[in-house]
Amino acid sequence: MDEPRLSLSEHAVLGLLAEGPTHGFAIARELAADGSIGRVLTVRRSLAYRALDHLVAEGLARPTRVEAGEAGPQRRVHRITPAGRRLQGAWLERPVHHLRDMRLEFRLKLVLLDRLEASPRSLIRAQRDALAPAFSTLRRPARSRTVDHVELWRRHSTAAIAAYLDELERRTRR
Repeated sequence: MDEPRLSLSEHAVLGLLAEGPTHGFAIARELAADGSIGRVLTVRRSLAYRALDHLVAEGLARPTRVEAGEAGPQRRVHRITPAGRRLQGAWLERPVHHLRDMRLEFRLKLVLLDRLEASPRSLIRAQRDALAPAFSTLRRPARSRTVDHVELWRRHSTAAIAAYLDELERRTRR
């Protein structure tokens, strides 16, 4: 059977479930714009619940019990399954392969690793290796003497990402 392909929203929900059993309302609160994960990836409440339903349908999460809500309806508590834990663990270790994915996917992985109190060092090193071909372009002279705004943007973005990874690794103690 093929491994399910999850969206970033679904990985964010699965990451919260990896911390321990919780309910959809608490997940949605963490993914809101002012939530701890919402700072990196904001997910509307309806999409958080949809992601949770998809994870259950894929066998990556399961409902465990129903508990009374705080001044509201009952809440269904979910937990991650062993298959969900394996899938999430593999995803957290895998670097992104495009510079554009550093902004959301890579940073989401860092936030989730931090919440699990897991070291991001191996991910940072793998990320640097995965982007090494892009970083090597920084050593080459610009292709044109005229202003090519696309190439200029790529060169500056690539340099910023390389510097970001260097500093991130220096500041990461575990």
